[in-house]
Amino acid sequence: MRRSLPLASALLLSAALLAGCGGAEDPAQTPSSASAPAASEPAASEPAASDAGGASDAGGASDAGGASDDGGAETAEFAYEGEQGRTALELLLEKDPSAQVQGEGENAFVTGIDGRVADEGAKEFWALYVDGELAPVGAGSLITEDGQQIVWKLETFS
Repeated sequence: MRRSLPLASALLLSAALLAGCGGAEDPAQTPSSASAPAASEPAASEPAASDAGGASDAGGASDAGGASDDGGAETAEFAYEGEQGRTALELLLEKDPSAQVQGEGENAFVTGIDGRVADEGAKEFWALYVDGELAPVGAGSLITEDGQQIVWKLETFS
């Protein structure tokens, strides 16, 4: 039963991605909490952060992206430390003001981080992890604690 909660959360997150992104072909039509448009180049063209664990640097955020050796599949991550009483969404928007979000608060769904927008056609979504475990709730509901490692990973579903 305990293992089914993360799986159910991932399935709900996937369903929300499909429902929330269903009709928006043009990024300008997608509601966003940030005013900056998404970058047109994939994260693979950007140099990876020299310190992938940069979240421990005085509350800073780190990102890592690039092509893998298995045929060019792209990986993307964005990490930061939790802060007592603040939501993962609030911290994300502080660390990356250009992050793209559909909805608000507990109903927020993150669609783009660090200039990398999840590709609905490729079945991508931004998954939220806390201390290495898939978050049981969404970013707008997840109240973080000091020292927690918050990591967003661009993943695919089938």
